[in-house]
Amino acid sequence: MNNLTFGLTMLVVGMGGTLATLLLITVLIRVLVACFPVRPEHPDGGK
Repeated sequence: MNNLTFGLTMLVVGMGGTLATLLLITVLIRVLVACFPVRPEHPDGGK
């Protein structure tokens, strides 16, 4: 494996790993928001 092939392989694996990690974080956040929805605040302080 020459330097160009190795460099391109590392580029693809690195970018793919980054995008997969971002996708995983996005899915995790959406699941957490679905489990714990945001409640609107009351103007009187919640009383």
